[in-house]
Amino acid sequence: MSRCRGVLFDLDGTLADTAADLTRALNRVLAELDRPPKALEDTRPHVSLGAAVLLRIGLDTHPGDPRIGELFPRLLRFYAEDICVETRLFPAIDTLLDSLRANGTPWGIVTNKPRAYTGPLLDALPLPVPPSTVICADDLPHRKPHPLPIRRACQVLEAAPGDCLYVGDDRRDIVAGFRAGAWTAAAAWGYLGPDEDPATWGADIVADDAAALIDRLPTASRQRTSSRPAPPIRGS
Repeated sequence: MSRCRGVLFDLDGTLADTAADLTRALNRVLAELDRPPKALEDTRPHVSLGAAVLLRIGLDTHPGDPRIGELFPRLLRFYAEDICVETRLFPAIDTLLDSLRANGTPWGIVTNKPRAYTGPLLDALPLPVPPSTVICADDLPHRKPHPLPIRRACQVLEAAPGDCLYVGDDRRDIVAGFRAGAWTAAAAWGYLGPDEDPATWGADIVADDAAALIDRLPTASRQRTSSRPAPPIRGS
């Protein structure tokens, strides 16, 4: 291909910095339980893993603690009430999206965030270019790291996965992109834990910021060029 025919982004930790608003929702739950609040630096590395993980961190408990399921709806309600107070696009995301528009390259979002929260958040963000597709956690039978959401997004963009790039800040994003047959970029600006090294995820590109992707979009189909092994899923 002569150019990348589509770019897809993860949402939390890749396109938008949502950590502060999610942490505030968590701390409202903890306040009701007379527990101390969590600092942003403690929650930030885990935001991409979802609200249940944030509750586990807030309660300092194990994944099977029944309180997580009981408190989950309350955290989400608090989050929905103030979904875009401190949330911002990551630096240079607007520049990258403007560049894609100038090149006639459509873009979209593939997220494990439910649509009930994704829609209002995107409506509140100052996106310079609207996405051509948004695939959420509850739109399909499977979510990332399953490849189906990325493949469906590529269908909407009318582009083969091998002609598209998926950008994400978690290893499972790279796994999902690889399984879908897309090019992948690890967003090193995202919510990385202290022991996470995106260079070990097997992505085609590791970018320190969104601006670095502008001149690094793939220019050849994955089916013709890729021979690297599949990246492992976290914990495997």
